Amino acid sequence: MDAKGKVAIVTGSATGVGAEVARQLAERGCNVVINYTKSEAEARESEAACAALGVETLLVQADVSRDEDCRRMAQAALDKWGRIDVLVNNAGTSKFVAHDDLEGLTAEDFQRIYAVNVIGPYQMTRAVAPAMKSQGAGSVVMISSLAGVRGVGSSIAYAASKGALNNMTMSLARALGPEIRVNTVCPGFIDTRWLRTGLGAEKFDAMKDAVARSNPLKAASTPVEVAEPVIYFALSARHTTGETLLVDAGTHLGQAARMPQR
Repeated sequence: MDAKGKVAIVTGSATGVGAEVARQLAERGCNVVINYTKSEAEARESEAACAALGVETLLVQADVSRDEDCRRMAQAALDKWGRIDVLVNNAGTSKFVAHDDLEGLTAEDFQRIYAVNVIGPYQMTRAVAPAMKSQGAGSVVMISSLAGVRGVGSSIAYAASKGALNNMTMSLARALGPEIRVNTVCPGFIDTRWLRTGLGAEKFDAMKDAVARSNPLKAASTPVEVAEPVIYFALSARHTTGETLLVDAGTHLGQAARMPQR
């Protein structure tokens, strides 16, 4: 899967899944835009890891909830390389609130989460679409969540935002074809610093163990496993668009009831 000379923008690529997606794209020859909002030191580490693979990189501080930042990031890529082949909408945010704590979320919480998780991907897709259309080809990959399919996760606002992102994937796939493919990857539990910080170490470890014990593949996903199907959608899958792929070691299947033994 050689992508030498292609250009990819990965939002939220300082750490976690975004950093791993950027690294795997670079490994295949893509020049990459590393994006961050606050984590500059980690973003520079991510950029260095990609550059070490022999590709060109560009570091861009931008908040995807701001349309002007999205357009500036797309233009920076065009100014440097003259093309954009891949957009991975990975940047996301949440607030960790138990689902039965209805007072734990405010309108402002919903607005901020939607601004980053839904409006951000829309704005970024809009920013890169003209270049992809003019090239005659492009791929957009959304990083969503099992939360958007099952109504679970860090908060109701987060789950609702990811459900909206899944739906928007289909709308954009219809609107942007035939030149641009739009697909979504929905991870379940991922072993990342972000989730450990949000849950707290004790709860994180307990959840990781529970997930690994209960799903069919007996595993908790890492950014490496999540990035692999992202790369497939980004660089291959030429006849796939509007698809939502669950990457959760089978967690969505639940536990099958056992038949009673005679």
